[in-house]
Amino acid sequence: MPLTALIVDDEYHARENLRMLLEEFCPEVTVVGDAGNVKEALDKTRELNPEVVFLDIRMPSGSEGFDFLEQAGEVNFQVVFVTAFKDYAVQAFNANAIHYVLKPIDIEDLQSAVQKLVATRERLAGSEDGQSGYVESLKALSENLRSNKRPHRITLHHNRGFRLVDDTEVVRIEAENTQSRLFFTDGSQTLDSRHLKLYEDMLDPERFIRVHKSHIINLDALKEYIHVDGHTAILNNGAEVPIARARLSDFLSRVKGL
Repeated sequence: MPLTALIVDDEYHARENLRMLLEEFCPEVTVVGDAGNVKEALDKTRELNPEVVFLDIRMPSGSEGFDFLEQAGEVNFQVVFVTAFKDYAVQAFNANAIHYVLKPIDIEDLQSAVQKLVATRERLAGSEDGQSGYVESLKALSENLRSNKRPHRITLHHNRGFRLVDDTEVVRIEAENTQSRLFFTDGSQTLDSRHLKLYEDMLDPERFIRVHKSHIINLDALKEYIHVDGHTAILNNGAEVPIARARLSDFLSRVKGL
């Protein structure tokens, strides 16, 4: 069954454009309504009970997408933020595993977001913990964007839903093909579907550094540096991480600045 969707944007033409794109290129979604302000969005949500809301994050009239989410009460739908914001906003979306599409809307990006919606619906199906974790991710995203700060919490998918971790808990990240394995201070680890490059862009560059094509380390976890038979970073959990020669200069300058 297609996902039922509500479009929320205070620009009529923006709503109609997104509706047209979804109808033509995303058969997994059926648009059941649209709204031009927070009040309309609240009324339509209660009336139509959509499974997903395509939500303009900041409307020129002054209404905020997050005002709608806060007033909606129990959030039992997924959200795709439609936004012209980039940079820190994209970092926040990625950190909290929340779906987004940048304006002007690219068809392939929209289709990718819809595919993620379908996958997330399957993960959340019948899982109260999964939905509550999703809501926590939305709250964390709101805090990041409203404070205009780089996100410090990361949302990680697992079979039952989501896990939220503070970036201070991450000791290192290692690439596994197109995925990334995260190692934590408590000794646990998890495999995430996101590429290492995304983590490099997303995480605080004051704390994390990419030392190799396959490795990112948390400088707070650095214990020792060895330059015998290559270059190696020794972390406080005992892990030995290779440092690529091309990244050595940056690594050493960062360490000297600590």
